[in-house]
Amino acid sequence: MKVGDAVSVLSDIEGKCKRGAKDFLGSKIFIGNGTAKMSRSEIFCANGLVKGIGIWMTEPVYLSPSFDNLLPSFLFLQNLPSSTVSHVLGPTSGERILDMCAAPGGKTTHIAALMHDQGEVIALDKTPNKIQKIMESAEALQLKSIKAFCFDSTKAIASSKSEVKPEGPPFLAESFDRILLDAPCSGMGQRPNMVYSWSLKEVKSYQPLQRKLLNVAVKLLKPGGTLVYSTCTITLAENEEQVAWVLESFPSLRLQQQVPHLGGEGMMGAGLSHEQLKLLQRFDPSEVALKNSCKPIHECSTEDMISLANKDTIGFFIAKFVKTDSASS
Repeated sequence: MKVGDAVSVLSDIEGKCKRGAKDFLGSKIFIGNGTAKMSRSEIFCANGLVKGIGIWMTEPVYLSPSFDNLLPSFLFLQNLPSSTVSHVLGPTSGERILDMCAAPGGKTTHIAALMHDQGEVIALDKTPNKIQKIMESAEALQLKSIKAFCFDSTKAIASSKSEVKPEGPPFLAESFDRILLDAPCSGMGQRPNMVYSWSLKEVKSYQPLQRKLLNVAVKLLKPGGTLVYSTCTITLAENEEQVAWVLESFPSLRLQQQVPHLGGEGMMGAGLSHEQLKLLQRFDPSEVALKNSCKPIHECSTEDMISLANKDTIGFFIAKFVKTDSASS
């Protein structure tokens, strides 16, 4: 392969193709066609890390353009469900809001923007470099209301006033008007994802962690406050079963209607009523009827395009709760 050659790009979905191999008969998926911007030797024979554009995609399977680093002071790229979450949380100016698992910071900055940067948004994450990334994004978007701390959110509740620091965690109970728990999860809704190699044990490990975080979130939320729980996975155990557990474990919490509601209803199987399932929001890309909508994209109406865009997303789940008087907790 030389610079300028027309090439086809395929994904090795099982990770079995050897570096620089000329023939491969394993499982693969066609990604699109393009033009080589580097030679074969530049890509595969370099001693160090190869950077830059290897193939310029001229005929990609998906038509979405790249928005990478486009107007970084004005835009932050997010998928539809992730941007929906912040609107569902409904932040308003002057409130104190906690983003418990904030990295990489897209929802944190979106919340601050929806508040017109008036109030306080506390972002927590356990990894130092991720906290740095959140603050870099806040600085690029010129948002002053965000404060980010490297901290384990399962320990974010203070047992006494003596533990409380002037700004950072841990915090006293009932300290926040709204809390977003975009929980660590198995990530089975992420796209594009050609292969999923985690074991069943790894997938099942997330439910206990999510419950620890939910327990802390409920304690930190003020009476009358809003808690939004979300994941980027599709499993019943991490989504509807968690909602059922919350409602049983914390009588002070009530499910709330979500605005906007762009996804589908919750999935049956966790013991929730039909009315409760209607209050949940599940984005399921498998609902996109590709076989019935295979006409050329330029022939689609605006309504068809909007409908497809609202469904052809990552897999995602959102639940919204409101906390009643602490006396009933």
